Amino acid sequence: MSMETVGVTVPLIGGEYRFACRPAERDELLEAGRYLDDKMREVRDRSSKLLSLEAIAVMAAMNISYELLRQQRQSVETDAVVNSHVQDLIQKIDAILSKAEPAEL
Repeated sequence: MSMETVGVTVPLIGGEYRFACRPAERDELLEAGRYLDDKMREVRDRSSKLLSLEAIAVMAAMNISYELLRQQRQSVETDAVVNSHVQDLIQKIDAILSKAEPAEL
């Protein structure tokens, strides 16, 4: 596996930051940068006071972390519901099969 990296410039709220990544990851890195830039701009635009770039970045990071954790919790809950339904279906199938007569060979 190649460890080749490329440099990618990501614009964030008026500045540009350089990152290194594998060529296959370039588009995802740029997409992540656009997402972060949007979140930072939302924080800046919602604030009633002038915030430093660092404060904006920290607040955006907290918002993104919160979103991620909420989605992870929802995913775990959804998995539990799906697994419960699958187990119910397996029990119903087993019950039906146990009542069925063996097939003739």
